[in-house]
Amino acid sequence: MALDVLVVGSGGREHALVTGLRRSPDLGRLFCAPGNAGIGRDAILVPIAADDIRGLADFAEREGIDLTVVGPEAPLVEGIADIFEARGLTVFGPVQEGALLEGSKSFAKGVMAAAGVPTGRAAPFNDYDSAHAYLREHGVPIVVKADGLAAGKGVTVAQTIAEADEALRECFLEDRFGVAGRTVLLEECLVGEEVSLLAIVSGGRVLPLAPAQDYKRIFDGDKGPNTGGMGCYSPVPSMTPALYDEIVRTVFRPTVDELQRRGVDFRGVLYAGMILTADGPRVLEFNTRFGDPETQALIPRLRSDLLALLRAAARGEELPEAAEWSEGPCVGVVMASRGYPASSSKGDVIRGLDQAVALPGVEVFHSGTALNGGDLVTDGGRVLTVSALGSSFAEARRLAYQGVALIDFEGSQHRTDIALRAELGEEGEA
Repeated sequence: MALDVLVVGSGGREHALVTGLRRSPDLGRLFCAPGNAGIGRDAILVPIAADDIRGLADFAEREGIDLTVVGPEAPLVEGIADIFEARGLTVFGPVQEGALLEGSKSFAKGVMAAAGVPTGRAAPFNDYDSAHAYLREHGVPIVVKADGLAAGKGVTVAQTIAEADEALRECFLEDRFGVAGRTVLLEECLVGEEVSLLAIVSGGRVLPLAPAQDYKRIFDGDKGPNTGGMGCYSPVPSMTPALYDEIVRTVFRPTVDELQRRGVDFRGVLYAGMILTADGPRVLEFNTRFGDPETQALIPRLRSDLLALLRAAARGEELPEAAEWSEGPCVGVVMASRGYPASSSKGDVIRGLDQAVALPGVEVFHSGTALNGGDLVTDGGRVLTVSALGSSFAEARRLAYQGVALIDFEGSQHRTDIALRAELGEEGEA
């Protein structure tokens, strides 16, 4: 039976999910709300905002949607899964209490403490004076985190007291992040390589996916301000099978067990941002949805039926013991608009896409794109992710950057060192 699917969201993550879902032999109609210009080539766009939860539920009921896949975090934290389930609609994404793992960093720390999950020490504060006193007592380096959703901009890794104090002032005195910054965590600054590991969760069942590594800062060499992510690659050479198994055993299974103990039937993605310290892996943060740009590096490698996996999890059914992946790696390079992340240029004409996607193994996922008459134009922020599969990191990087070179829009910017360390590691092994 063909299944009609609705994907909620409008970024590169959602375009990658749409692309993965289109491969399923069981797919019927595929909708995306609200989508973007690129997604419109692969799915039927629905002009409903991702935060219009009741509008989305009405549409799903009216169209007889068999599965709704929620991309962004905000609707999950607002309870979209609860509302859909109350209407008897099948939805992939955790209920509101499960989404608190991402929506409240202090809640996540409490779950980790109860479950014995390895993570950095942290203390929550609700006012500037007490947080500042703690800062003076414990010193730097220290990580300042707004407790709630802050669009990836609520974290400061402070190397000086002045930097940390400015971050506290932004949250408490300037109210920069609104309610998301009314509680702040001051957290131990952990040192090591960062990796992302995502798992599809179906109640008490866990299906870990392939590891990935993303790049947060805007410039080469991890310089400049943080962004939503400037590129990613998968797999991660430093993630050995033993380390992978350790993270599943010490992070994912205890967390899911603790949620079950609290009566939370988590059905969706659990994403652990990890740091590989000298004392072992530690959780930096949890997310409760697919990552962006991690999804753009994972979906091209996935050989399992994405629709079957997401539907099984949404229904609380059994999952396979492991997913199937391509042997070769994937490298994804983000192309951002002029001024990003401080500001964003819009309306610049994009050229060269057809030539880029004609390259072997290359896919281009749209994030910030729109149509202006007959022209494809930028719509601000991160614009595209050029992802390439290769037989090696060297080949995947070559193809991805060849695709980037073929695409042109005014003021485009990208990093040139995505997956470079993985490629250099290959050369060292040769």
